[in-house]
Amino acid sequence: MSLIKKIFIKSFVLIIFSIGLVHSEELKKVGTFKDWETIVVSNDNGKVCFAQSKPVLQSPKKGDRDARLFVTFRPSDKITDEVSTTSGYEYNSQNSVVAASGKSKYKFDLTQDNFAWISNNKIEKKIVKRMKKASRIMVTGYNKSGSQTIDHYSLMGFTKAYNSAKKNCT
Repeated sequence: MSLIKKIFIKSFVLIIFSIGLVHSEELKKVGTFKDWETIVVSNDNGKVCFAQSKPVLQSPKKGDRDARLFVTFRPSDKITDEVSTTSGYEYNSQNSVVAASGKSKYKFDLTQDNFAWISNNKIEKKIVKRMKKASRIMVTGYNKSGSQTIDHYSLMGFTKAYNSAKKNCT
């Protein structure tokens, strides 16, 4: 899939989340699994299924950021295990967005507005494998002014939410 098409698809997901005007019959919360939940969005182009979580801890504590970590399935575009994140602000292009769990680090190499993605599906599969085994993952990002944020995500319930999202989009 071309980079332009991938960015276009990701922009579509960004619009869905940022506008919040999705009709209730198109958005279905499938289940909550400890700190993770599974959501299915249906539209004319098919279904998009994802597991998502909010941080259990944010640094700095001040401010109200709507951060999330996602693993998405888009069968109509043949996309699986798409890992993305938002820290609730527009990312600084001078600094990398990085997820870390234990000694493993993963760089989100595509950023657009408030979202960041990993462009290599092999790396996405590695991070998903790590998320299934680990108990926590931290996402570090930098806002436009260069200030660093760290979002700590619990991985309790991730595997069940992931399996539910995958099952709903196959």
